[in-house]
Amino acid sequence: MKKKYVIALVGATGNVGREVLNYLASRNFPVKQIIALASENSVGRQVSFGDDTLKVNLMKGFDFSGIDIAFFCAGSEVSRKYAKEAVSKGCIVIDKSSLFRLDDNVPLVVPEANLQVLKNFKAGIIANPNCCTIPLSVVLKPLDNAVKIKRVVISTYQSVSGAGKLAMDELYKQTKAKFVFENLDSRVFPKQIAFNLFPHIGEFREDGSTDEEYKIQEELKKIIGNHINSTVTCVRVPVFVSHAMSVNIEFEDRMGADEAEELLYEADGVVVHSLENEMKYATPIDTVENDDVFVSRIRNDTSKVNCINMWICADNLRKGAALNAVQIAEELIKN
Repeated sequence: MKKKYVIALVGATGNVGREVLNYLASRNFPVKQIIALASENSVGRQVSFGDDTLKVNLMKGFDFSGIDIAFFCAGSEVSRKYAKEAVSKGCIVIDKSSLFRLDDNVPLVVPEANLQVLKNFKAGIIANPNCCTIPLSVVLKPLDNAVKIKRVVISTYQSVSGAGKLAMDELYKQTKAKFVFENLDSRVFPKQIAFNLFPHIGEFREDGSTDEEYKIQEELKKIIGNHINSTVTCVRVPVFVSHAMSVNIEFEDRMGADEAEELLYEADGVVVHSLENEMKYATPIDTVENDDVFVSRIRNDTSKVNCINMWICADNLRKGAALNAVQIAEELIKN
């Protein structure tokens, strides 16, 4: 008889939490019982799980005894308070926050890129990478396997859903207000997001970079290897869902656009659009509610040898967050 698991979902009413529930149901994860948890503000609300609904319970004071796997989708502060407590009760934690990602004792996992780090995993915390690091790793790892990557220049164009539901509401309300010649102050973002964009995601660091840029640089090293050097600029754009990235990749040896395109055609979780396709490139709208990472505009960088450019798009709530976490859980239960 197939074993079934008791699951806890922390942050069940958020964007990512809801997507995790959708994936657990749609992918037929062997669930014996699932417990939805959130803050006091959400207690008593209901969330969908397949054809069923779950009543949201209070996170504070919850006893993780008897829980097999807990998905933490509620941010670093909640993970700091409760993740290790859950582990102490014998629970495996898959954490979506940035808190443990660069901890040497915590595996940071993208199943298509570095599944081997889970080989001897028994218990504890597994970190789910940044919403841009995940699709980048899916694309860069098969290329790096063929020819070592020397350097990556990345510019991200990130949708507001990466900042949560209130951020999506702010974009909607500011956009609506503009059509009746009104201006609404920004509460979630540092500047107006409607009909605008700004190169500012996360707090600024002493060297002038932001936390988001630092996360992507360091997480790529941990997932793919310390030999990868990268420089990143993160931009928030007035798009509701899905992140896009302009990526320039320099290889240590011979690699061209044609070879890279062939490698990515064979890569798991990747959809390639070449100039021969009817849809020559993917946009954020094309990738919403899609599980794959879309790659297009693969071309040689004529200014430098062994260097190519490409455009990457992915649904940040799906493969950039929830799907990756559920895939990690699926790999765990295989063992």
